[in-house]
Amino acid sequence: MTRFTVNGQPVHYRMDPETPLLWALRDASNLTGAKYGCGTGHCGACTVHVDGNAVRSCRVPIGELEGSFVTTIEGLSRDRSHPVQQAFAADFVVQCGYCIPGVVMAAAALVDRNDSPTDQQIDAAISNICRCGIYPRLRESIRRAVRIKTGRETVSAAPPPGISPEDAAREVPAIRAEPRRPRAGRAPPSR
Repeated sequence: MTRFTVNGQPVHYRMDPETPLLWALRDASNLTGAKYGCGTGHCGACTVHVDGNAVRSCRVPIGELEGSFVTTIEGLSRDRSHPVQQAFAADFVVQCGYCIPGVVMAAAALVDRNDSPTDQQIDAAISNICRCGIYPRLRESIRRAVRIKTGRETVSAAPPPGISPEDAAREVPAIRAEPRRPRAGRAPPSR
């Protein structure tokens, strides 16, 4: 039984301690922002913060996280006000979006610690794979995020989502905990 904090909430996972953090977050906590990409830690689609550091959650067993603080894309900023989220929206960085939560989390870890990252530091911190090719805009967007963080620039690119996570769970059938009922006029499948 593993206990740590996820997005400010204490959690107690009754799962095998060797379970990768990615699956505990997605399957047990319904935090689906971190994506499964490669399962080997190379692509970065599953990046989250553990104690402020960007980590590939597919490679970290939950048993190693006892007492840690984990932040997922859902917990980075509920109103999308984090400088990286603002900069990515202002610079139209997002293409298909699959890798973006991991890229945002890697960039946020860098921006939160470094107010003037060099190109080499950006490249080292953002080793995530993006098949859409956001790389030409990525460095400048990270520099913009630093300017936003330090108050040298303001943007109004990423409005709040307009719905609370609790309301979203009620509105989106895929994340409701209700059992499915057969549709009217159809008999339930025989077993």
